[in-house]
Amino acid sequence: MTTEYRLLDLTRTVTFAIEEDVRDGDITAALIPTTEQATARVITREDAVLCGVDWVNEVFRQIDPNVQVKWQVQDGDRVTPNQVLFELAGNARSLLTGERCALNFLQTLSGTATVCRRYADLVEGTGVKLLDTRKTIPGLRTAQKYAVTCGGCFNHRVGLYDAYLIKENHIAACGGIAEAVSTARKQAPGKPVEVEVENFVELQQALSAGADIIMLDDFSIDDMAKAVQLVNGQAKLEASGGVTDETLRAIAETGVDYISIGGLTKHCRAVDLSMRIG
Repeated sequence: MTTEYRLLDLTRTVTFAIEEDVRDGDITAALIPTTEQATARVITREDAVLCGVDWVNEVFRQIDPNVQVKWQVQDGDRVTPNQVLFELAGNARSLLTGERCALNFLQTLSGTATVCRRYADLVEGTGVKLLDTRKTIPGLRTAQKYAVTCGGCFNHRVGLYDAYLIKENHIAACGGIAEAVSTARKQAPGKPVEVEVENFVELQQALSAGADIIMLDDFSIDDMAKAVQLVNGQAKLEASGGVTDETLRAIAETGVDYISIGGLTKHCRAVDLSMRIG
């Protein structure tokens, strides 16, 4: 995912968010005199890892480019309760109209980054890379995947178009692992090819077929360690399924290259933020 694509998607996402919230006007903000100026501060009420600076900036840029946004932190920073994240100055109507859209992005993306940081800390020093999945909030794919990196984890494929992930149903429909991998190589020679396997027979088939990455689906920790010895660097190994706080470190210590965790994006809880005028 390039920075250019993320920023283009950011602009479109913010435009849609404002449209669904504001439509033809903020009738409550319209109670305030048009010339009224104000300042505001946004704080966090809990420990978190910050993410969403560009989204907040874009919200206020689209609503009123004259609003000044002054950040005291940046994406990836750890923040603590009651810490000021940024300050606003400008037209009072604009500050209030943009408040909810801006905080929605910031609290959600910071929630994602916070979850990722917690997981990344659990495997620190092992050398394993924690990967996200496509289990993202609809419409926020690129945003959440950026948040994953702010939390110290890594992106798997962005979508269905940039890498092959050949799973059980694909294998059945293609006629086998070898057939699926061979067809993938012919269709898109430069795309990474990953195969999901459920046992050692399928593991050997994927290895023989020349898969770049082999996903070990619901393997026991002992079997993961055996798979690492069997593959011996001939392909990258990714562990998936049944990953918990209690098992994560042990999985990492088997020597697998990657661990994919859907919960990095689908189990995030929005961070508690607050904006105060004056």
